[in-house]
Amino acid sequence: MIASHFLRRSFLTLFMSLAATAVLAQDRPAGQDYQPEVGQSGKDVVWVPTPQALVDKMLDMAKVTPADFVMDLGSGDGRTVITAAKRGARALGIEYNPDMVALSQRNAAKEGVTSNATFMKADLFESDFSQATVITMFLLPDINLKLRPKILGLKPGTRIVSNSFTMGEWQHDRSVQATESEGCQSYCTAYLWIVPAEAEGSWKLPDGELTIKQSFQMITGTLKAGGKSTAIKGRLTGEQISFKAGDAQYSGRIGADGIKGTVKAGSGTTEWSAARKS
Repeated sequence: MIASHFLRRSFLTLFMSLAATAVLAQDRPAGQDYQPEVGQSGKDVVWVPTPQALVDKMLDMAKVTPADFVMDLGSGDGRTVITAAKRGARALGIEYNPDMVALSQRNAAKEGVTSNATFMKADLFESDFSQATVITMFLLPDINLKLRPKILGLKPGTRIVSNSFTMGEWQHDRSVQATESEGCQSYCTAYLWIVPAEAEGSWKLPDGELTIKQSFQMITGTLKAGGKSTAIKGRLTGEQISFKAGDAQYSGRIGADGIKGTVKAGSGTTEWSAARKS
């Protein structure tokens, strides 16, 4: 009985969905391309396009180059993907609305960037972001938070840029604004995060031990060396680590073989290294 009821309900839902699609298609004059309306409903958010002035600033802030692979989450009419492609980057838009996907493909063709700009109909929560070096989005705070664990699992150094909405307690690394004189009337602030490496834990130095506590890109802890324990405080920028311990400033890179870098104390600079303790 339960299974039968479920099948009937599923069939009814499918029928209503197909009927609604047919009505929309009938309402559109023959030969007329789909045109979205600002504020129209989507799967996860309503559609509001990012102002072009802010799109440009978002890609500037992420330092997009032809070496990048940009993924735009909820790509709408494709403007961010197309702008990235014009900069020589490979760019992919993920969009749930198939009409929007088709519109984006037409827009990319008009701009002559179909070789670098592609679009796919997909669910954000089921998509693979692992190949992206830059991710752009204009979603909502709760959607950002749902995606955050997946984003934090990306390769360190991946740049994340969001129009208007933040990542909860994960503080942004930078922000930028587009002005009214630049043609931006609303939703004119963007935020940048750089995915940090995993530094939490204990590290063995040749003459001591470094213990790191990590909260996203911010780090605290202690450095024990020469029988002395010194508090540290610093940050991560992708694989780059920097912190201060007393009067000494440490910087380095976290790699598969540990941390290697330099330490500046007084007028001198020396090399330092650390291996993760098992």
